Amino acid sequence: MEETKEKLVFKCVAERLTLAITRILENMPGVVDVRFAEREPAEKRSLLSWEQKNSCILPEDLRDFYLTTDGFTLTWSVKLDDECVPLGCMTINSVGRLCPLLQPVLLFSLPNAPSLADLDWEESSTQSGLPHVPVAPHFDARSRIFELDSCGGNGKVCLVYKNCTPGVVVQQSEIWFLDRSLCWHFLTATFTAYYRLMITHLGLPEWQYAYTPYGPSPQAKWASLYQPLTFSYELSQVDSAGDFFVNKLDPATAFKGKTKALPLPKKQPTQCSSGGASKGQGNTGRLSGVKR
Repeated sequence: MEETKEKLVFKCVAERLTLAITRILENMPGVVDVRFAEREPAEKRSLLSWEQKNSCILPEDLRDFYLTTDGFTLTWSVKLDDECVPLGCMTINSVGRLCPLLQPVLLFSLPNAPSLADLDWEESSTQSGLPHVPVAPHFDARSRIFELDSCGGNGKVCLVYKNCTPGVVVQQSEIWFLDRSLCWHFLTATFTAYYRLMITHLGLPEWQYAYTPYGPSPQAKWASLYQPLTFSYELSQVDSAGDFFVNKLDPATAFKGKTKALPLPKKQPTQCSSGGASKGQGNTGRLSGVKR
C-alpha cells in the first residue's frame, strides 16, 4: 500500500512538473520510451551556499524549482525500422552543476593565452542598435554566466547576470542561448518562461536555434514532425499597423447558392425589308385596279 501511494504521489508531482507533457508524448504516434528522472528536492543550505559562492541571488522561480526537484531530465525516443532512436531531451542542471561558464584564470596559464574575454574587444559589437533588443552579455567580469543546459553539444542555455561589479551581489537575471559560433541570442526574461518554452518544444534537437536568425540545421529539421505545440508566423503576414492579414468572410455571400442565369428571350422574326414592303404596296394597287 505504501509503495502504491508513493507511486501515485510521484505521478502527480511528475505531471505538475512536466505540465502533463508525458501523456501527450505517450499518445503521439511513433513515440516510445518516455522517461522522467525522479530527483529529490535541493536543500536550502545548498542554494545559500551557491549564492554566497557566486555573489548572485537566484531568481525566485528558479529557487522554487530547485526546492521542488534538484534538476530536471525528461527523455523520449521514436521507433524507426523497429529500432528505438533517442530524439527528445529536456534538461535543467542541478544546483551542483550550475557552474560558471567562464572558469577563473589559473596561475600557471600563459599571460597572453586567448580567452573568451577577447571576443569583447569591440564595445559596439554588443550594441545591436535596434529598439527592444536586450544587450548581449559579455565574456568578461561585466557578466556572470552559469550553464543551465549543455544542449547536447549544440550550444549552451545560460543563466546570465549583466552589469556586474566585482564584489557586489547581483539579482537581475535573464536566460540566453550561446550557439556554437559563440554568438548570444536572447530567449526569455524569466526562468518560468524558458521552462514553458522548453516543454512546448518537446526538447527536440536544436530547438533553441529557432530563436536565431539562421534556425536549426537541416539534420534537425526533420524532427519538427513531432512539434505540434508551437505556433509561428511570418513577418510578411503582418501589415504596417501590426495586425494580421485575415481573410474576411461574408457568410451572406460565401454560402449563398449560385443563381441560374435567366435565358435570353428569343428574337422575333423581323418584318419584311423595305424592298418587300414596296413590292407589297404594288400588289395592293393591282388588286384595287381589278375590283374597279
